[in-house]
Amino acid sequence: MNQLKSTVSIQPLDLTYRDAGVDIDTGEELIERIKPFTKKTVRDGVLSGIGGFGALFEVPNKYCEPVLVSSTDGVGTKLKLAFHLNQHDTVGQDLVAMSVNDILAQGAEPLFFLDYFACGRLDIKIASSVLRGIAVGCELAGCSLIGGETAEMPGMYPEGEYDLAGFAVGVVEKSKIIDGRTITAGDIVLGLASSGIHSNGYALVRKIIKCAEPDLRADFDGERSLADALMAPTRIYAKAISRLMEQLPIKGIAHITGGGLIRNMPRVLPEGLCAKLERCAWPLPRLFAWLQQLGGITDEEMHHVFNCGIGMVVIVAAKHAQIAVNSLSESGEQVWILGTVCKHNTGGAKIIVV
Repeated sequence: MNQLKSTVSIQPLDLTYRDAGVDIDTGEELIERIKPFTKKTVRDGVLSGIGGFGALFEVPNKYCEPVLVSSTDGVGTKLKLAFHLNQHDTVGQDLVAMSVNDILAQGAEPLFFLDYFACGRLDIKIASSVLRGIAVGCELAGCSLIGGETAEMPGMYPEGEYDLAGFAVGVVEKSKIIDGRTITAGDIVLGLASSGIHSNGYALVRKIIKCAEPDLRADFDGERSLADALMAPTRIYAKAISRLMEQLPIKGIAHITGGGLIRNMPRVLPEGLCAKLERCAWPLPRLFAWLQQLGGITDEEMHHVFNCGIGMVVIVAAKHAQIAVNSLSESGEQVWILGTVCKHNTGGAKIIVV
């Protein structure tokens, strides 16, 4: 039997990568635009940064037994609010803070940060705003923005939207790792003020906004709009905590993210101990009170979802409590004594709010 031969002729389309939705020249322009931001973050240890196939960093020689501490995170659905408001200048700092504050909880010195920015079509103005925020976050943390990836992937994301991921690496002397093992009954729990909602709980925030339909551009507190209050960037505690570590031994640190105080503090408490916190020890910031009232949210749910005004917890010995408060205050932090560490009967709640 004779085989059939195809008679279909293929006409060349003369396509380019740009026709498929990827503009390499735009990507190169973005790199040139962000170089001035990244230069401000260069610190000792950087051997090579943005532009190569991999960034090189030398561990500081002041460490005898250096242990690397790493963390990765994103910004979550706060990005959806950024898209809605067309407000992209703060989410970069959020990205840095979520990872840097995590490694700080182990007592690590932040060394460098890498970012991943993915979009369907690269918008230079939006991307530059986001990356500028990342550089600001790195400056606040004292770490270098050493590299990253910008991925333009047509069809993967809706028009005007993007996704972010961040990766932080720090170092701590092995003998100075903070892991909570030295915490004992009688230790004092200190709370450092958050700058707002930070980057957790935005699924509930967006639900409240959708149901209540408030005017996001209206004045909120006489100094900023509701939109600005909702988009306030996550506070970075690196410099204040680093200074405190030089002055006295910190027994435990908890970064208060998703799950609030109730979920995060138990992660640093040894077996047989709990934290007894006084509800009136710190004020509920206006933004959280507004969310609670508008959403009809119970106190218990608020403390399970939001930081409720406390972005980081530090646990120290009672004899060091006032010194710690003074040091953190001098570093620009607002600090409250939240309560004490107590003995704990197995099976009960590890955080008690009275």
